[in-house]
Amino acid sequence: MTAQLNATRQQWLAARLDLLEEEKELTRQSDALAIKRRQLPRVRIDKEYRFDTQGGNASLKDLFGGRSQLLVYHFMFGPDYSAGCPSCSSIADGFNGVFVHLENHDVAFWAVSRAPLEKLEAFKRRMDWGFPWASSGGSDFNTDFSVWFSPEQQRRGEIEYNYRREPPAPEPPAHQPLSAETVPEWRDSEEPIVQIASMTGTDVPTYTRDRPGVSAFELIDGAVYHSYSSYARGLDGLWGMYQWLDRAPKGRNETGIWWRHHDRYGKE
Repeated sequence: MTAQLNATRQQWLAARLDLLEEEKELTRQSDALAIKRRQLPRVRIDKEYRFDTQGGNASLKDLFGGRSQLLVYHFMFGPDYSAGCPSCSSIADGFNGVFVHLENHDVAFWAVSRAPLEKLEAFKRRMDWGFPWASSGGSDFNTDFSVWFSPEQQRRGEIEYNYRREPPAPEPPAHQPLSAETVPEWRDSEEPIVQIASMTGTDVPTYTRDRPGVSAFELIDGAVYHSYSSYARGLDGLWGMYQWLDRAPKGRNETGIWWRHHDRYGKE
């Protein structure tokens, strides 16, 4: 829909006030949804997950750091990646200014990935990030929270991501990379997913075995409980650049993967 040009200020104000009522209703719906999110039942976590951190080997309970709540961003960075997922990286660009406030509001924050800690720390230095980042490579954490899947699961159609099952990935010839057919939420065509996989130094099947997500946990009477997880477009609200673009005159204005690691703009 094309916006009206040469409107009067009175016409603009009338349209803006109509939109304001819709925005207020959306805010009320969002507040009500947040209440329902907090009221989800808790699942006690009795499994012992271990993480490599800058402070040494840690349990899930250790990640709380004395706080009663923990938010984990499941960052796509597998052991075979040479760089973090550019989409996760653009989301993570907003973490630096947020995590310190969370930590001073009884909420611990961690990014967690399967890559070895030294690889995560090197990429963190490259991106000039300060938020805490742990490696879960030695545990079942990513598997149990549905953000990593094996090649066998991928081939057999046993991937359950974002609360739905994906079709089997076709077997490509040895010389040909797999297409993006199993990740329809992320593509308008095959090319974008191939392009974004290449930014991580991997092919499509390797790249898409790791997935993004966010999970929330609560510490109650010394026990850890899982309260919430969200994936795919459920992460949209955490993606800071999109909140700004949604308010720009042309909106998101995209047909494919246009973003890069923030230090790569103008270099490729």
